[in-house]
Amino acid sequence: MIRTVPAAPRHVLLVEDDPGDVFLVRELLAEVDPELGVTVAESVAEVVERGLLGRCDCVLLDLNLPGSDGLDGLRTILRTEGAPAVCVLTGLDDEHLGTAAVAAGAQDYLVKGKVDGQVLIRAVRYAVERRRAEASLLRLREEQLAAAESARLERGLLPSPLLAGSPVRARSFYRAGRTRSLIGGDFFDAVLGPTGTVHAIVGDVCGHGPDEAALGALLRVAWRALVLAGVDEPQVLPKLQQLLVSERHDRSLFTTVCTVAFRSEVDPADGRLTTEMLVRLAGHPPPVSLIPAPRPAVPPVGLPLGLDVDAAWEPASFDLGAEWALLLHTDGLIEGRGPVSGEPLWEEGLLEMLEQERATDLEHLPAKLVERVQELNGGPLSDDVAILLLSSDTGPQDAPQASAVPADGAVT
Repeated sequence: MIRTVPAAPRHVLLVEDDPGDVFLVRELLAEVDPELGVTVAESVAEVVERGLLGRCDCVLLDLNLPGSDGLDGLRTILRTEGAPAVCVLTGLDDEHLGTAAVAAGAQDYLVKGKVDGQVLIRAVRYAVERRRAEASLLRLREEQLAAAESARLERGLLPSPLLAGSPVRARSFYRAGRTRSLIGGDFFDAVLGPTGTVHAIVGDVCGHGPDEAALGALLRVAWRALVLAGVDEPQVLPKLQQLLVSERHDRSLFTTVCTVAFRSEVDPADGRLTTEMLVRLAGHPPPVSLIPAPRPAVPPVGLPLGLDVDAAWEPASFDLGAEWALLLHTDGLIEGRGPVSGEPLWEEGLLEMLEQERATDLEHLPAKLVERVQELNGGPLSDDVAILLLSSDTGPQDAPQASAVPADGAVT
């Protein structure tokens, strides 16, 4: 086992207004560690004005300084962003004051006249290591909180589709962009409505960050509630826009959305099961029908949600037949580099890629697409990618549902 030796402190800031004490402390430190640098300031105000805290590993602080009362100077230093370790070095031999100083954040409380060079340098070294340990624990806690927040947002943005009892199967995939540690504002869902119609949505809140992700989760949950409540399909997008406008924290925020509604019926003439699809686009990439060959299902494209309160989103109807598969995605999938230098992949490149992947079973197709897109991009994509692949439950390419969850994606 290799042990890491902690780096020794290289610079100390002595905050002391008594020249005699300054001389004594310098001598005590120099006799043990001659290479240790010492900077002197006569007050906490001078420390702040000169920006001295960023240049030292540890502060030796006297409590009896001009302009400071009791622990006020200590608190001022500790409130500074990135404050180093602080050891109180004072002439006040007061046990209660020492306890209060440590409780306020000081690493140690030392009394002048009761320390020699060895004790002083040991206190400085221990204080620096304790401060580093505190900073590491704080970073770890922040990472844990960020991971927990990401997990909560993921549950809101990337649910398990509610399709039990329907003739539709769903596969979903998500991969976060490289620019953020938290999940973004992409969302999707699929639900069997009370009348037997299957509804699905893919959306993308503009911008990045936890606020946008929370808004995306809110819109996704609201969409599911509207569908399950039996709200007429033409009213769903207007109500989502109303919610977006009332809940967004920035008036410039908008959301692109693609919604589809599937209705399967048996043709009384020949007994064949057929599926009709209704598509609405609000500034979002169109879905792609995969069977018998990749082709876009492009309705009239309306404005994204949040840009115009009077906007309308006209639907288009498509006959999918008995066996079908439909790919819905966010723009992160097509905005990375494409095969043409300097040009994104765009929808045309995605169609060519899907044509080349026609032999890939539907279960593995989303992950395969993202893998190929990243290869073209030369590395991870800058934007999040959300994919929802829906198909008839009797599709010839269907395979058992995958249970593996990639480390940087989500497959359900």
